[in-house]
Amino acid sequence: MKRSRVNDIMAHADEMIRSFGFQLPPFAYWTPKEFYENKTSAEHIIDAQCGWDITDFGSGNFGSMGLFLFTLRNGRLADLQRGGGMCYAEKLLISKQDQLSPMHTHVIKAEDIINRGGATLVVELFGSDADGRFAEDKGGTVFCDGIRRDFAPGDKLRLAPGESVTLMPGDWHAFWGESGDVLIGEVSTVNDDNTDNVFREEIGRFSQIEEDEPPHHLLVSDYEKWLLI
Repeated sequence: MKRSRVNDIMAHADEMIRSFGFQLPPFAYWTPKEFYENKTSAEHIIDAQCGWDITDFGSGNFGSMGLFLFTLRNGRLADLQRGGGMCYAEKLLISKQDQLSPMHTHVIKAEDIINRGGATLVVELFGSDADGRFAEDKGGTVFCDGIRRDFAPGDKLRLAPGESVTLMPGDWHAFWGESGDVLIGEVSTVNDDNTDNVFREEIGRFSQIEEDEPPHHLLVSDYEKWLLI
């Protein structure tokens, strides 16, 4: 993706987030220079990969396959493993109309996917085989706002604003906005986007950035290079 496109997506995402009464934390608006100057005190933000995250999953076409994310907070895997401490994470996502977030599951993470506002969020579901792999003929069970719901393979949940679904490891899912864009909340156990996303197809989680203009704000995938960590 071109950096100019990333900058533009950030600006429009921030506008949409504000339109629903949400406000991103102060570090979201740091320039790369400000982030570098604060990198010691912001060590947890960097280590936890909190911040801006924009991906086209290597498709080269963000409009048809992609996702905007902002990780607001993220705990430590060590805390999750010992069963105490900061075991949770929270994100805001934007799924554009008909923009696919491709079929995937997680090994460790359980998550609530919440329609925070906008259009309808469609979530397509499949189950797993005994080894946790995608199973075209398997359904399963999820909870929608605490209510048990059994699903057949390929069932599509349609979540209106305020509605949510709880997904466990092994629940394979893809999602997109229907008839408009959707602001999504994600509340989960500790999130590790480097190792805990298992996609049905061989695709990339993070985009390669073409530097055609300076970044307005850093992506989480920029931290290692731009902050020299």
